[in-house]
Amino acid sequence: MSVVPVFLYHAVSDDSPPWLAQFTVSPGTFVEHLDMIADSGLRVIPLRRLVAALLGGPSVPARSAVLTFDDGYADFASTVAPLLAARGLPSTLYVTTGALRPSDTTPFPSAATLTWAQVRELDAAGVEIGGHTETHPQLDTLPRTWVRDEVAGCKRRIEDELGHPVGSFAYPHGYSSRTVRALVREADWTSAAAIRAASAFSSERDDPLRFARLMVRADTGRDRFALWTSGAGAPVAPFAEGPRTRGWRAYRRARAAVGLPYRAIPA
Repeated sequence: MSVVPVFLYHAVSDDSPPWLAQFTVSPGTFVEHLDMIADSGLRVIPLRRLVAALLGGPSVPARSAVLTFDDGYADFASTVAPLLAARGLPSTLYVTTGALRPSDTTPFPSAATLTWAQVRELDAAGVEIGGHTETHPQLDTLPRTWVRDEVAGCKRRIEDELGHPVGSFAYPHGYSSRTVRALVREADWTSAAAIRAASAFSSERDDPLRFARLMVRADTGRDRFALWTSGAGAPVAPFAEGPRTRGWRAYRRARAAVGLPYRAIPA
């Protein structure tokens, strides 16, 4: 079974608000990661090639990797995109549409986010733009109608702005359920990125509607990242959910049912 590291980043910055700091890596660290990926012999491919393989198409090349970025922070345009372009590396950026406009109710308080004009520029430059809902909620705790509005409304808004179809989606916080995945499929998203067991490798046997990713955080040390580039140090999807994962979902749903939702940090 081919192991595919799908790296997940959030902010790449030297200055993030405290609530985002644990999901932020410095530009220097990000450059080091790109060098480690290259030195390990990994070949960064567009996400669409992995998705095609998951849907029964041609296999991905041996030692393939994918780069993904969640939320839509402003540093993607100012820092990340130039670094990737200089190396000719493809990437997928999942944007939370409700954060891409001035608002008092932004899901990412005090964090600078992209504008729609920047998203259109990135799309024109070859960055794949995907969806990350409208308001970044925990989808598996919401009523069906709310989930449908979040996943379908996000798709409509991105397609209206870009003028072409988009097919890649990512679950906020990595959370999904059978019902959520069915609604994602109903909205005509082709693939959906999850976070399995905190971090896991994807593979050509993975589920295209909840493929696994490796979450890169501020505390992801060099040794751990090196293990990931070697294809070790994390489980390989697909695998069954464990009792802790099922119990955690039940806990969050129970709190949401009585109006006390677990307040997860955006991821």
